[in-house]
Amino acid sequence: MQTNFSSAQLADPHVAESEKILRKCVHCGFCTATCPTYVTLGNELDSPRGRIYLIKDMLENGRPADKEIVTHIDRCLSCLACMTTCPSGVNYMHLVDHARAHIQETYKRPLLDRLTRAMLAFVLPYPQRFRAALKLAKLGKPFIGLFEKVPALKPLGAMLKLAPASIPAVSPMASPGVHAGQGTKKGRVAILTGCAQSVLDPAINDTTISLLTRLGVEVVVPPGEGCCGALVHHMGREEAALASARQNVDAWTRAIDQGGLDAIIITASGCGTTIKDYGFMLRLDPAYADKAARVSSLARDITEYLAAIDLPEPVHKLGIIVAYHSACSMQHGQKITRQPKELLARAGFIVREPREGHLCCGSAGTYNILQPEISARLRDRKVKNIEATGAEIVATGNIGCITQIASAAKLPVVHTIKLLDWAYGGPKPEGVRDESLIAAE
Repeated sequence: MQTNFSSAQLADPHVAESEKILRKCVHCGFCTATCPTYVTLGNELDSPRGRIYLIKDMLENGRPADKEIVTHIDRCLSCLACMTTCPSGVNYMHLVDHARAHIQETYKRPLLDRLTRAMLAFVLPYPQRFRAALKLAKLGKPFIGLFEKVPALKPLGAMLKLAPASIPAVSPMASPGVHAGQGTKKGRVAILTGCAQSVLDPAINDTTISLLTRLGVEVVVPPGEGCCGALVHHMGREEAALASARQNVDAWTRAIDQGGLDAIIITASGCGTTIKDYGFMLRLDPAYADKAARVSSLARDITEYLAAIDLPEPVHKLGIIVAYHSACSMQHGQKITRQPKELLARAGFIVREPREGHLCCGSAGTYNILQPEISARLRDRKVKNIEATGAEIVATGNIGCITQIASAAKLPVVHTIKLLDWAYGGPKPEGVRDESLIAAE
């Protein structure tokens, strides 16, 4: 794609980076076939190619964002299926991230939209605030129908619908500390506690720690780490995202200095995609560029890490049919496709992949709150394909996908690590029905 940025514009490193990305696009349109919003809405401007044209026009002319570009960029899930498909290597992720930051700086959203986004940014990245908000959500559930009738209030209705009926207790294993590996020490890793997942399902990390320590791996929960920054990053709030990144880089750098780390384990693939990008996000910060790159190089999804170490034979080979949902942030963001399926198969599960596995389930961070109608259409399409596999359980590696799919699926939806832990001697995951065990026998 030909570009016409001035030398003054290219002096801005963010613009210069976007210009390099734009020039790689050859208008081929392969991306449209795998874009969930284009497949759903059929509008060229709701495809990666269409959004690239809008972003180019906005940045090249140095103008503030307008309602049209905000509408179409807001509809983007950042699922990154387009990057998997693109034959030219267009880094759409970095381009749309820059566009969102530009929108945040130059566009004044309607009041209720601003308030909704500000509330999400204030609450979701902070576990104590999020826990309190979920408790308050019980008071708002009777008003869901009313919120859904007012377009500007639909995000509140979606938020209340997604709020769970009960909230798990705070896990003591999330507190800073060291969990020693059993037997011969085979490694030392840190684990991201995170934000939303630690409230919605703390058992995911508890299970991860339990399995790793049984395998002889020491697990460190470092003091001072928090939200990875993905939630605010995808809302264009770059300063808040970079502050979270720096906080985590500091926490993990201390852990590296105090005993070394073989890996930084992440159990939410959406977080993993962002943490693996810290090196890019902080590349212009001389105090953090090298440290951030080091952290990014150590980041591993839990299945990525398990696939690289020697595992014993499973304690139980259950033979249960599992539908594996590959989260977008896993398959497109991190390019992790075979490891989770191979681990499940090796553990004795019968793995089935749903049709249209490349399409997003519609969760995408806060997307199912901010774009509830498109999100619901994608969720229902995903659930239909999952249930058509004939599986008894759904496995996936991202808390957002678990919440989204479980809101409509009849099958239990669990994190992949819980099934692996079960096979290697851990307890049966909560929510897995006894009928699954009968079917396996």
